[in-house]
Amino acid sequence: MQIALAVFDLDGTLVDSKLDLALAVNATRADAQLPPLPHETVFSFVGNGAPALIRRTLGDGAAEEQIERSLEFFLAYYRRHMLDNTRPYPGAREALNRMRQAGLKLAVLTNKPVRFSRDLIRGLGLDQFSCVYGGNSFESKKPDPEGLRAVLSELEAQPEATLVVGDSGVDVQTARNAGAWACGVTYGFQPETFAQFPPDLLVDSLPQLAEILLAPGCAPVAVPPVGA
Repeated sequence: MQIALAVFDLDGTLVDSKLDLALAVNATRADAQLPPLPHETVFSFVGNGAPALIRRTLGDGAAEEQIERSLEFFLAYYRRHMLDNTRPYPGAREALNRMRQAGLKLAVLTNKPVRFSRDLIRGLGLDQFSCVYGGNSFESKKPDPEGLRAVLSELEAQPEATLVVGDSGVDVQTARNAGAWACGVTYGFQPETFAQFPPDLLVDSLPQLAEILLAPGCAPVAVPPVGA
């Protein structure tokens, strides 16, 4: 691989948001007069966007009216509390700085709502990205390649010089669907999904990823713009 662009998932990849998400989900269940869920159960629901998270949280028998009300409650609660306990993973900020200084283009593509994503990134001082897109930035969410293709076009990158970095099979599928490379991280929400959707590369930390990407033969290279 010779990589010019790295596209990162957010929750479970760049930031450890597990506790704040679990607390927001259980506050939403309490508002709906439901008992709390184990945090590990909540973590298994994350990855396909807030509407899907709330549907799973409430269960198959929930009425559409209740789902809409609970989604509104969840978004309002989470917006107030999303920085209570959430932090970048160890070494993430330094690794991103190394990659950017070495010439890699960096972007974020997440299924989290885009306004929340940008506020979270800004609040944590992770301002190394050329663009940040969320689950409501496009008509479709990951693993549909629409968002990734938009990033490639905006940053004038080729898929064969692009690495998608994430913590679940959703990110691997997104990369595959756009013809890009995929890297999985072992510490996120759903690393067990890599058994079904194996990435090209698996790392235990973002500093480890930086070492790999900046090694001879894998370091950033100039690639022609899309359509050139």
